Parts: sequence; C-alpha cells; structure tokens
Amino acid sequence: MNKHRFTHLLTAILASASMFAVGANVKPTQSTVQAVSVKSLHTLNYSGKDIVTVNGNKPSFSKAAKSKKHGPWQKYSNLDYLNRAHAANALLNTKLMPHTEREPLFVDPTGWHNKRISDGWLYNRCHLIGYQLTGQNNNLKNLITGTRQLNDPDMLKYEDKVADYIKSSGKHYIRYRVTPIWRGNELLARGVQMEAQSIGDNSVHFNVFIFNVQPGVKLNYKTGTSRVTGATSTKKYKKRTVSHKTKRAKKARTRLIHHKKGTVSTAKQRVVGNKRSKIYHVMSGKNYHISSSNAVYFPSEAAARAAGYRKSLR
Repeated sequence: MNKHRFTHLLTAILASASMFAVGANVKPTQSTVQAVSVKSLHTLNYSGKDIVTVNGNKPSFSKAAKSKKHGPWQKYSNLDYLNRAHAANALLNTKLMPHTEREPLFVDPTGWHNKRISDGWLYNRCHLIGYQLTGQNNNLKNLITGTRQLNDPDMLKYEDKVADYIKSSGKHYIRYRVTPIWRGNELLARGVQMEAQSIGDNSVHFNVFIFNVQPGVKLNYKTGTSRVTGATSTKKYKKRTVSHKTKRAKKARTRLIHHKKGTVSTAKQRVVGNKRSKIYHVMSGKNYHISSSNAVYFPSEAAARAAGYRKSLR
C-alpha cells in the first residue's frame, strides 16, 4: 500500500470514529444517527431516529462567548411575530441554579393543543434551558410545545449531564445554547438543537438536534394539532416532576402576557381579532396569522363578540 493510499485510509478511519462521539459522556444509542450542518436542520424529516449529531458533535461557540469575565449569565431571544421562542443562551454555573421547587406552568407556547394519549399527555410545556439550570419557569421566551419524548427522556439526559457537571464544583462553568428549529410559519417546532461546552476542559461537549416527535402520533406542525395513528409510548429514562393543574393555574391560564410586539392570550383556544377591521379569526381560519401590530387576542369567540368583533367568513 503506497503512502498516498494509506493516508486516505487513515483519514477515513479517523473521520468514521469521530462521527460516533456523542460527547458530554452521553453514549451513542440506537436512537442516535450522525449528520449534518446547522443550515440544514429545518429541512430534516424524521425517519425513526430521535437524535442527530451536528457539526461533528462540536458546539459552535466563539472564544469570546465562552469568557467567564462577567460571571454566569442567561439571555433569551425576543418572541417573533408569531410569538415563537428562539435561541436561549447561557453561561451556566451553580449561581444560576434555583433553590426552590418549580411552580406550576400556566402560560401556553405556540402550537399548544394538548390531549391525552394511551400513556399520558402528548405535550409538555418544554423549557429550552431546563428549570434545574437557571430557574426560569413561566417565561414564554424559554418555552416551546414539545412532545413528552422530546422533553423526557431526550432533552433531559443532556440537561442532567450538564447539571451534574456544574454541581460537582462551584468553579465549573458551561457555555450552553438551545435553539428551537422552525420550518416556515409553523407553530410547532420540528425539534431543538442543543449545544454545550464546559469551560477550561472538554468534560462536557455536544451539539445535537432532537426531533419533536411522539411514537404513534402524527403531528400537524403548522398548528400543533395531532392524530393518533398507532400504539403510543415514551421511552423510560428518569421521571421528571410533572406540575399538576391547580385552581390558581387555571385562572392564570386566561391572563394576558404583554411584550413588545403586542398582546398574547395564553388561553388554550386562541381567537385573534383585527383592531382595524373589527373582524376576528379562529385558529383554523385562513387569516389567523395576521400582523401582531393589528392583533388583539381573546380567550373565546364569545369574548370577541362581546368586544364588538364579528367572525371572519374565511
């Protein structure tokens, strides 16, 4: 074998080995496949494997973004015109971790059409950066509608590795980012990209994409509605505390959450009205997704009619 052919063979072997490094001490499983570039994530279609490695499993943080100069921090992107969350970033340390139990979640992210399936609820209000890491809870900038499988076990096993490393020493820091991946104007994310890098060593590192899917359920990503197609089940990993509905949470569900781009109703069935035309639209309507600058949200059609709005004919 000449030197040129040997070099090519050695390169191929090393490349093949590197593709199977999942990092963060999270071992590859049968549910993990190797892929792809960040730019192609929104085009991926689920084909039976939950997790895809991205960029050779290497997180894409700049040197400046990993600096500990200003201590731990967290930052959340503003909601877009469809009220969807985007990238959540943090430099994690024990100082950001909560010291109290999580309160019930009552705000509804986009695409929230929850229902019971054979073994529980289909959806979770899914934190981008887990509560155990920063204590963020009813923050719409940090929540998406995610299947139980996405939330636990798939995201949780990565979150737990991060949390375990941070808690092992008050001096440990991890640069962390979770980005929901949207396709077009859909209200249900196709999945999430999770990136982590421990600072000062390589103990924790990963860059993965996790599909937002649930076995036995066909999801409508445009609206968040769903249809059961077969036996539904969720793989077991580690039981996460599930918040139960309380009277307080039910009342809070109808509150209005205000932000820069308008008023968002957190009611389960949203109705949106056009302030200019005084016409309201339901979620199944053709013109439901109007500009948020003209939008006003109601918890029900009755509330919209009581405010002087009439229903769209389209």
